Amino acid sequence: MTKYLISFPSGAMNFPDEDLQAASDASHAVVEEAKDAGVWVFGGGIDESVPPVLVDGDGTVTEGTYPQTKQLEGGYTILELPSRESALEWAAKIAVACRCAQEVRAFHYDPAS
Repeated sequence: MTKYLISFPSGAMNFPDEDLQAASDASHAVVEEAKDAGVWVFGGGIDESVPPVLVDGDGTVTEGTYPQTKQLEGGYTILELPSRESALEWAAKIAVACRCAQEVRAFHYDPAS
């Protein structure tokens, strides 16, 4: 089976504050459904209050990040699924719960992971 990354940027969740609890409850229900289905690997949101750092091979730590990942934030889900079609179905469930479109990407197969 292939692992899929299903994600969205923070700014995509655009709804009134009074809808936050309903969106949270709906997203937690999808998480439980994925766990019950045995496809859940990991999920969560980037803590945007903690600034990123780069760590070099010699242990040097530099504040900041790669320019192309400067806007890395939002929510992420990793599911292990039998097909791309299945990933698209789960992405649609997450999109409904989070009230925003989801990006779907497949991880390269790695027999060690």
